[in-house]
Amino acid sequence: MSLIAWIALVSCVAWAWLLLGQGLFWRTDQRLPRGSVEPVAWPSVAVVVPARDEAEVLPVSLTSLLRQDYPGRAEIVLVDDGSTDGTGELARALAERCAWRHGGGLPLNVVSPGPPERGWTGKLWAVRHGIAVARGHGEGGTDFLLLTDADIAHAPDSLRRLVAAATSHRLDLVSQMARLRVAGGWERLVVPAFVYFFCQLYPFRWVNRARASAAAGGCVLLRTAAAERAGVPGAIRGAVIDDVALARAVRRSGGRIWLGLADHVDSVRPYPRLADLWRMVARSAYAQLRHSVAVLACTVAGLALVYLAPPLCLAAGVAGGDAVAAWAGGAAWAVMAGTYVPMLRYYRQPLRGAVLLPVTAFLYLLMTVDSALRHHRGRGAAWKGRTYGAPQAVFGAVAVHLRPGVQFMPQP
Repeated sequence: MSLIAWIALVSCVAWAWLLLGQGLFWRTDQRLPRGSVEPVAWPSVAVVVPARDEAEVLPVSLTSLLRQDYPGRAEIVLVDDGSTDGTGELARALAERCAWRHGGGLPLNVVSPGPPERGWTGKLWAVRHGIAVARGHGEGGTDFLLLTDADIAHAPDSLRRLVAAATSHRLDLVSQMARLRVAGGWERLVVPAFVYFFCQLYPFRWVNRARASAAAGGCVLLRTAAAERAGVPGAIRGAVIDDVALARAVRRSGGRIWLGLADHVDSVRPYPRLADLWRMVARSAYAQLRHSVAVLACTVAGLALVYLAPPLCLAAGVAGGDAVAAWAGGAAWAVMAGTYVPMLRYYRQPLRGAVLLPVTAFLYLLMTVDSALRHHRGRGAAWKGRTYGAPQAVFGAVAVHLRPGVQFMPQP
């Protein structure tokens, strides 16, 4: 057999293994646990929102939190992390407007932590300050913490459903992958694949059966007692991929975690241009690879073999009359597209887009290489004016398990 035929066969075998042996990652049926019962006495909740220059999205996201229909005691702590666009002032104005128009709403406390101390990423420094403020309010502090990003909008019953799931199933951490925005052409091409790759790297079934640990940072409900046992956020203060590090810390301390796709939690942040999506991925891709050139090389090779080889082998086989290469390449591409269909359905996108997954994977490959180049040029993981270098081992860098077809997944 030709070399192209061998490559096609290896790729085909890899896809057969991924289809059946990677926790059914391609299925999208992991939603909030069924059978959740609302508690008789609702626990207290503090919603902690780290925000840095988020005035553009707050009118939608913060308003959705202020209008939560939650029967128990709840408050919002918005941590204005050195914003220069009036984020804090706008948050206070939105709270006043909500109280005037709707006769109430969750109470809002806007605080500012000052510049992060050495060894802390900006977001975790803000989360630390928000948790400290929340623990100091009310008798006995708070029972649960909802850690949610400033660009995440919640349906009115979102908090209620999260708490019911956590209390009914005795979960210490409940996390939902927010449905990301897919309004523009580049978002349609890149965003569903973003979540698909995350599910491939951290199959939700494995997470929910204690075979893996992961969370989605946009929406994490965490028991305060579990946070204290795990020593978070201090124990993960230097983590760039903070949500996965958080889940691992909670799991290591004996906590029970759950992760699934959201039906009532949406990201409202726009990524209208490819450059916007590129920056979002490249800022943390190399950190996920532990800033290792060797791991980067293996990742690029894996991406090429699993995602790029099938269509190229099919084309080469057809053009050169190599039946094995054409058949194996076509079969691998078909399996790849088939596993992508459920995610496209979840995002309500045309299913014909499944055949374009190799194109999207090639873009992710380039973004990964660019992330490494930025790091070695001294720009590191950059976000909103801050740049982070390689974290020290004590901060718990995220491990990467290399399997056929599995690559990094940076968080939005």
